[in-house]
Amino acid sequence: MELMSPNNPRVKEWAQLLEKKHRTRQGKYIVEGVHLVQEALRSGADVECVAYDMEKGIPHELESYAQLPDRHPEWAAVSAAVIAKCTETKTPQSVFAVVRKEAYPSGRLLHQQNGLVIVLDGVQDPGNVGTIIRSADAAGAAGVVLGHGCADLYNPKTIRSTMGSMFHLPVVEAELTQALAAAKSGGARVVSTSLQASHSCYTYNFRQSVWLVIGNEGQGVSDAVAALVDDSILIPMAGQAESLNAAMAATVVLFEAMRQRLF
Repeated sequence: MELMSPNNPRVKEWAQLLEKKHRTRQGKYIVEGVHLVQEALRSGADVECVAYDMEKGIPHELESYAQLPDRHPEWAAVSAAVIAKCTETKTPQSVFAVVRKEAYPSGRLLHQQNGLVIVLDGVQDPGNVGTIIRSADAAGAAGVVLGHGCADLYNPKTIRSTMGSMFHLPVVEAELTQALAAAKSGGARVVSTSLQASHSCYTYNFRQSVWLVIGNEGQGVSDAVAALVDDSILIPMAGQAESLNAAMAATVVLFEAMRQRLF
């Protein structure tokens, strides 16, 4: 298939996916660039179509996927104008993919034995959300739960910040009071970071089932979620910085949990 005009009706539908309301309506989103498209294909994500710059051809990293006998997903040679219309980066890469959203029930995370689950409560910066997902993947977490008020998982900036990790572990959108109450009833400890905490993250027991809550960048954990927290932990700091941002705090705690569990 070839698509040359940015005014083609299908191209217009793709371009709409840069806005959240259209991602919600269509149940799809866009990933940009060779690495993210490759990760989507490698992980078995529900890729509807891969669009590549017809002048440059299919990137060599993706050629093996394009040569599969059933030719699924669809492959479309498009003009540079089409790529520019459907992508957000100032210097667009030569390929993007349209991916169908897939629902992952939060209940499946409850059955992870001694699972480490990261819960985001109103984390609004797409870069922070994406980085935390990437860190959770690197540290071997069981999954990530996004509460209401978080940056959209399918925002192009969030997707880029995950560097493909969103395809490696479950990322669930859920009502946090319900999800955390269910986790507690299943034996998990709900933990949050706090500057007033008495437990150090380096002495806390992360070998048990833990749901770690990271709060909003400015306001911290909401009152409704705080009421469900079992333990608060502190990240000790030797310098004069008052605090770490949400992504850095999550990463420090995640890697301490990994150290305890694996090393």
